Amino acid sequence: MRRAERFLIESLPIAGRIVPGRMEREDTPLLPVEALREALANAFVHRDYSIGGGSVAVGLYDDRLEIISIGDLHFGLTPEALFREHESKPWNPMIARTFYRRGIIETWGRGTLKIARLMQESGLQPPKVSLRGGAVVVTFELPGKTPGKTPGKTPEVILRLLTGEPDMSIPELAMRLGKSESAVERAIRKLRESGRLIRVGPDKGGRWEVLE
Repeated sequence: MRRAERFLIESLPIAGRIVPGRMEREDTPLLPVEALREALANAFVHRDYSIGGGSVAVGLYDDRLEIISIGDLHFGLTPEALFREHESKPWNPMIARTFYRRGIIETWGRGTLKIARLMQESGLQPPKVSLRGGAVVVTFELPGKTPGKTPGKTPEVILRLLTGEPDMSIPELAMRLGKSESAVERAIRKLRESGRLIRVGPDKGGRWEVLE
């Protein structure tokens, strides 16, 4: 959770605006941090930990930010129902209780409604929730960006991701990029052949090292 929050704080684009009556410019993230924090908490509370090799992932692209949680929507919930009044049945009640006691989440069953409210208060559209490849994906569109814009060539995006998270697996990279594992493997092979990426340690338990 803290690692994901730190990534967002360090990587999220900043928007500047001039405040009347003040000499200095006010810089704020393009997306409300509290809404992102709530979405992250929801991802950890509802993730399916019985699926091996999964994780909660954050992907930042030119036009959007995605928070990805391995698993499915449970108890008959649909993406549309999440933004209406609904009963909360956390898939991991012990984690939910811990987050509640620590003040990370407030009232159960109100997380997505709170996110929508925070986004609307900032003049932005609520995020979209979708099911993709065995995971729940929450997508925040970055204001002022063109949806669907390619975030760069696959090898360059892989290098950016591995610079921040060198222990990512190929399946995790494929999910973050929205590409097949074979496409990611081809890109990594080219990066290794060109001397821009090396593997340190075994396939399981090792890490990637990006070379300048």
